[in-house]
Amino acid sequence: MEPTESLLRLKVADLAHLAPELTLVIAAVVFSLLDLALPRSASRTAIGWLTLAALAASAVFAALQLGVEQPIALLNQSYRVDDFALVMKLLFLAGAALSILISLGMRKDDLAGDDVGEYYYFYLPATLGAMIVASSADLIMLFVGIELLSITTYIMVGMRKKLSVSTEAAFKYIVMGGISSAFLLYGMSFLYGLSGSTNLLEINMALRTGGIESFSALLYVSFFLMLTGLGFKIAAAPFHAWAPDVYQGAATPVAAYLAVVSKAAGFAMLFRLFYTAFFQTGSTEAPLHQDMFLALAVLAAAAMVIGNAMALRQQNAKRLLALSGVANAGYLLVPIAADVALFRVSGFSELVYYMIAYLFMNMGAFAAIAIVSRTEGHDELRGFAGLYHRAPWTAFAIVLIVLSLAGIPVTGGFFGKLFILLGAIEMKLFWLALLMIATSVISFYYYFGFIRQMFMRPGAEETPIKVPPVLGTALWLSAAAGVLMGFFPGPLLGWLEGLFRFTTDFFI
Repeated sequence: MEPTESLLRLKVADLAHLAPELTLVIAAVVFSLLDLALPRSASRTAIGWLTLAALAASAVFAALQLGVEQPIALLNQSYRVDDFALVMKLLFLAGAALSILISLGMRKDDLAGDDVGEYYYFYLPATLGAMIVASSADLIMLFVGIELLSITTYIMVGMRKKLSVSTEAAFKYIVMGGISSAFLLYGMSFLYGLSGSTNLLEINMALRTGGIESFSALLYVSFFLMLTGLGFKIAAAPFHAWAPDVYQGAATPVAAYLAVVSKAAGFAMLFRLFYTAFFQTGSTEAPLHQDMFLALAVLAAAAMVIGNAMALRQQNAKRLLALSGVANAGYLLVPIAADVALFRVSGFSELVYYMIAYLFMNMGAFAAIAIVSRTEGHDELRGFAGLYHRAPWTAFAIVLIVLSLAGIPVTGGFFGKLFILLGAIEMKLFWLALLMIATSVISFYYYFGFIRQMFMRPGAEETPIKVPPVLGTALWLSAAAGVLMGFFPGPLLGWLEGLFRFTTDFFI
């Protein structure tokens, strides 16, 4: 066999492993051309349904690759197809699909006006960026993926051009996002300078065997610069100031996408970067490995305290969920900060279980806001007043979602927090576990504000609310998934633990 023929076959085989990403690329190109070809007066709703179909097809290709015996390394180990990446990709695709479902139940003026066709297919490159982040094992690839996601969402936030609040939100988002990217890139440059490579596996090997004791200060600088950049991406306090304004100014489905998919991509990058590049690094004089997990624990604590405290007096529903997301970023940081040990390698399964619960409860909450704001014309909590009398089944679904958000038994949110709490206790992070319990109790006050409005406050109107079928579907899918995760937590967690292998998914 000729070498060129062998190389060609290798490339064709690689394309099969990249089927989830290629599906989104092809769909984005085709739908953009379709949008240009359609007359201006034609409805763009079909593009929304086609985008949903493309996301479903990509999810099928990703699911078919689950359970790989040995991770597939492409492009000189810079791109990996492993179970860690595949599970995260399925989560991203599910979040994007629910965002599209919510969008299909809203008026086009509440999304992007006449540009609603572009609005729908912009979810494809944004989700592609998140998927690239999940599979990247190289600094350059990681940065390309996170920037593809960020730049696309900058545009999506500002697509309601007639609303000044959206323009202002987009401006704040792009400025803060640009600053966070600068921190991230600057930290990466130090890491490259110290190791001589952009590949995470080679960086880890260089840091562990390269005798860099004399440059340990630069290693700390690199770590904290990248942690600052990623802190902005996941909206963890004290890097969260942009989130309430951006969530309020963005269209409701876009805010939901930022709360779930964009945040999850940041966590995938953080998990991949720190557990591969910095794992078991440092020296006796500069124990970076231990200091790294201490810094993550402090960041988690700050996010839990500040996020919950600021949400207590919030009256705008979207801003409240933004601050709730800050607190949840703290909870999601705990399993990463808890380190791994011979008797505990379940940090990934704890993280992903709560991430899945977080996906459904947040998507459901934003679907509820979309239903109320469609009727009331605003996003304030008072819009939920008297909802039980106007749409009792919708109010019941919102109650299930709120119970999951608050972590009340028996819901997905409860078991997600419980598994993280037990992991923290197992690693003797007792102070962090106590803080989780205290802040979770505090969160009951503002989460139950939704229930208080729906059942104990009279509404300005008494006419029944007509819920669009797709919006109702998104709401009830989210509510039902949260309840099922609460009644059957074991199978999902067991599946995740059996799927993920720390030694192969992060090292070869």
